[in-house]
Amino acid sequence: MTVRTGREFLAVPGPTTIPDEVLQAMLRPAVELYSPPLVELTDSLLRDLKRLFGTAGQTYIYIANGHGAWEAALTNVLSKGDKILVLASGRFGLDWGEAAKRLGISVEVLGGDWRRAVRPADVERRLRDDKDGVIKAILAVQIETSTGIANDIEAIGRAIKAAGHDALFMVDAVASLGCVPFEMDAWGVDIAVSGSQKGLMSPPGLSFVAASDLARAIHRNAGLRTPYWDWTAREADTHYRKYAGTPPEHLIYALRKALDLLFDEGLDNAFLRHRLLAEAVRRAVGSWQTGKVIAFNVLEPAERSDTVTTILMEPPFDPSRLRDYCEAKCGVVLGRGLGELDGKAFRIAHMGYVNAPMMLGTLGVVEMGLEALGIPHGEGGVQAAINWLSTSVKA
Repeated sequence: MTVRTGREFLAVPGPTTIPDEVLQAMLRPAVELYSPPLVELTDSLLRDLKRLFGTAGQTYIYIANGHGAWEAALTNVLSKGDKILVLASGRFGLDWGEAAKRLGISVEVLGGDWRRAVRPADVERRLRDDKDGVIKAILAVQIETSTGIANDIEAIGRAIKAAGHDALFMVDAVASLGCVPFEMDAWGVDIAVSGSQKGLMSPPGLSFVAASDLARAIHRNAGLRTPYWDWTAREADTHYRKYAGTPPEHLIYALRKALDLLFDEGLDNAFLRHRLLAEAVRRAVGSWQTGKVIAFNVLEPAERSDTVTTILMEPPFDPSRLRDYCEAKCGVVLGRGLGELDGKAFRIAHMGYVNAPMMLGTLGVVEMGLEALGIPHGEGGVQAAINWLSTSVKA
């Protein structure tokens, strides 16, 4: 017996739920790739990406996922043998570093663990020790989806400035853009990357890079530049060149509608919505953890992200059984544990096109699964979430 008939809900950190209006925006014929409306569509997206990233710099659209954006960022400003510093707080930061290593870049990983955010003071200390300026770039992830950690990019930017170091500051905003504030120029970020399938509520397949004037100047002498990722080639006036080939027409139609929805809501309102729903999830987990089996992965409350919560489960209880129950019986798909947390955790995403009934329903299904599977947990998680929202969202 199941109660899953109906629309399945993705409570995973990407791909996220796509609004019906965004899906409908793709239901149209293809057009000639130099047609004026399509050219203007590209121009409008590049302008609005600047607004999202908080930059006066240049933006680029790639037919790729976030891993493609990583490679674009690396190859446009670095040369083989250059050294970079990776600020680790989970799997995806480390994977970005691994991508760099395969390109022939020397990679140093700065400490960190999977339960605490990057410490800006550690970054400043390491950069002060690099008196010869060997480190050419610093890589960080704003929200690490594997661990649920939110790194303080603004504080890291201040630490780099305080150290007086010239390394480029490169930030992965894949799981944060459109969900939480990101101020590239104000925070001293030189290159930022993101993707379409998370907070931007669009199908997977597009990724974005924003580059500062400093990054573009360094780009001129980068030895790893390749035809597809190259910024200079994409800055040509020809529309075809902005995508290094035929534009992904239907994906950019979808993105245009998604950004329209986001701007209609207002970025500040979207950020507040994410904060409120994230805290509702945290209130529920806080109640469940009194059973001594469920726990937050992120130890410090201030370092827990507003887009995904990673939840540990003590053995012998298996988080995959809970995930299977929620999906097969109720139609709610939870995220799995990744990397070091494989088999030890599950994840609840609260990013993009989500609202109170979506999140309260997800929490209700999780609590139902905990009860059905006999997993010890404190009671009243859903009620704690309701209490939080009812006091925060005023009549």
